Amino acid sequence: MNTITFSMKPASSEHNQLRHDWSRQEILAFYQRPMNDLLFEAHTLHRQYFDPNTLQLSTLLSIKTGGCSEDCAYCSQSARHKTEVAAEIQLSVNEVVSMAEKAKENGASRFCMGAAWRAPRDQDVEKVIEMIRAIKNLGLETCATLGMLTLEQAKQLKKSGLDYYNHNLDTSAAYYKTIVSTHDYEDRIRTLTYVREAGIHLCCGGIIGMGESAADRAEMLQTLANMPKHPESVPINLLIQIEGTPLEVVEPLDPFEFVRTIAIARILMPASYVRLSAGRDQMSDEMQALCFFAGANSLFYGEKLLTTDNPDSVCDRALFQRLGLKPRA
Repeated sequence: MNTITFSMKPASSEHNQLRHDWSRQEILAFYQRPMNDLLFEAHTLHRQYFDPNTLQLSTLLSIKTGGCSEDCAYCSQSARHKTEVAAEIQLSVNEVVSMAEKAKENGASRFCMGAAWRAPRDQDVEKVIEMIRAIKNLGLETCATLGMLTLEQAKQLKKSGLDYYNHNLDTSAAYYKTIVSTHDYEDRIRTLTYVREAGIHLCCGGIIGMGESAADRAEMLQTLANMPKHPESVPINLLIQIEGTPLEVVEPLDPFEFVRTIAIARILMPASYVRLSAGRDQMSDEMQALCFFAGANSLFYGEKLLTTDNPDSVCDRALFQRLGLKPRA
């Protein structure tokens, strides 16, 4: 009986084989493939770039909650929606460092800070820089999601030691107009360009289940995969239907469609970390296990994701043990 042997090559050794010319038709064809075939290809490719039993763990903290002027239809922090999230003042450096210390004790290797701003003011960036420097001193990787940046702000964040900047595409350019009206897709692309120019690693993905079509999901993945350099981290979020937001009544997504999207992201961007992000609290252990097999190898770890629930660390550790998964060192 023949056995299948998977190679274990480091991601950096394969960069010259990465594609940046995917067509929409090719990606849509993945959505039509039998699930077993799709998962086999994604998992086989995943093993060529990563240890399949290791996860990168990140913790996300809201350092400035609520009161955002934007009207993103999925967001509980928009001042334009009637949700239970109230505007709060920005956390102090000491408060953030205390939470980062706890995250490290619980096994996180990256600490992410999110702020509900359309775009930070220069004085806001200065305060975040203090936080970045303090968290770096703890030995953690740092990530921030602060809204739209100027090139000079991106350069300042890089100089302070910021490792990653998160700014998601959310969805396709065409469907984006349905989700947000207070800024446009080009604004997001501009910030991504500034982040790359400043030399910061990119954390960029999208939200699945907002009523978009498979073609929209394919277009979003195409935009990510055809960037001159793939995002180092690709978060795939499952919509959380929050009361008071325009998307609270959207039809729930078929879980297998989410798993397919994870698998396709792995095939298109094999050297990137693909992260299970928002919506994990709604996923069964079995669904998460399928996502890990499909190529997800990063997740947000901790009881809260900005303002929404996330599985607690005790439950996550129990799941990791059942599946034989271990945190990345």
